[in-house]
Amino acid sequence: MAARIAFDDVEVGTELPAQTFPVTRAALVRYAGASGDFNPIHWNERFARQVGLPDVIAHGMFTMAEAVRVVTDWTGDPGAVVEYGVRFTKPVVVPDDDAGTAVEVSAKVAAKLEDRLVRVDLLATCGGQKVLGMSRAVVRLA
Repeated sequence: MAARIAFDDVEVGTELPAQTFPVTRAALVRYAGASGDFNPIHWNERFARQVGLPDVIAHGMFTMAEAVRVVTDWTGDPGAVVEYGVRFTKPVVVPDDDAGTAVEVSAKVAAKLEDRLVRVDLLATCGGQKVLGMSRAVVRLA
């Protein structure tokens, strides 16, 4: 599968469609099972508070994976992402209710590189606070 976005059709400043991703404790339990990361800060409220957290927090890699979906949905091909990195700036606190919380992600093309590559900068927030810093993906377009 190849990216459905053509390099020549993209300009610096092109905004990708923003998305909101729900984060519930049930999703964290499923992610723990899939990833093997059973750290109790991601499911045990009492433990999370004992180590100084406000409540259960989402796995950083879970948050990172949800955020890059904005890019993979835009390209139509997860394999188009050739590089991706973030810094974790604030934890995503997940309350114990059915609604949970949400991570809002926006992104835009920040640079056109050589060999049909573009750099996409992402902004991920939860409750109005930035949760990922220096979130960038390099993507090969058609």
